[in-house]
Amino acid sequence: MQTNTTYTSFVAVGDSFTEGMSDALPDGGYRGWADVLAARLAARAPGFRYANLAVRGKLIGQIVDEQTGPAAAMGADLVTLVGGGNDVLRPKCDIVRVCGLLEEAAERLAPSCKQLVLMRTPGRRGPVMERFHPRMDRLFSFVDELAARHDAIVVDLYASEAVGDPRMWADDRLHLNAEGHRRVAEAVWQALGHEPEEDWDAPLPPAVRPGWLARRTSDARFAREHLGPWIARRVTGRSSGDGRAPKRGELLPYEG
Repeated sequence: MQTNTTYTSFVAVGDSFTEGMSDALPDGGYRGWADVLAARLAARAPGFRYANLAVRGKLIGQIVDEQTGPAAAMGADLVTLVGGGNDVLRPKCDIVRVCGLLEEAAERLAPSCKQLVLMRTPGRRGPVMERFHPRMDRLFSFVDELAARHDAIVVDLYASEAVGDPRMWADDRLHLNAEGHRRVAEAVWQALGHEPEEDWDAPLPPAVRPGWLARRTSDARFAREHLGPWIARRVTGRSSGDGRAPKRGELLPYEG
């Protein structure tokens, strides 16, 4: 990897993490780390172009089928590929199949770009995520293997205590908030060889534990507004991304 390379185009591929949930904008849309990174790259390259094909709720098979072909055809300098997280969180997950599909995605994208970026995505610290650690460890070990095979960059967010802190996550406990996305953008920026603007992994100040009533109220709101609808979609076979188009489906000049 060349240090401080100037990229003139960027395509982001993936699911809700890359779409930008839950870094909310005033108009009801989402920004997210990929948009923040695109803005910073655009400031260094006149005529910079950006596409974000990521759609919330997508499984790795859907990412392969729906996004990798269009992304490869765009021929961008820089491509980020993040997928498999939604598969891992399902009750039944064939991790071997997930890794095989991720490999297929990387094989399609790596030859089409100057630099492929993969990630070991973050997980919100807490007892719920602990049950998924064995699957995530296997997935991320394979990500490292893919990176070595395709000369890709790996951004390791999974090991970060700061990004895993619950204060970096939205009320749905599944997506990063604005500060979390901002830190991810800085982590990718540095992984691409650019001078750090801040310490993206800087520890947060000690947390003040809420009282019992506040915790129970928060848990009840989470179950009502987020967990219940998520379970309902799983039971009925629906996805939050059904029928949703990418927010930036074409590789066009970036306008902040």
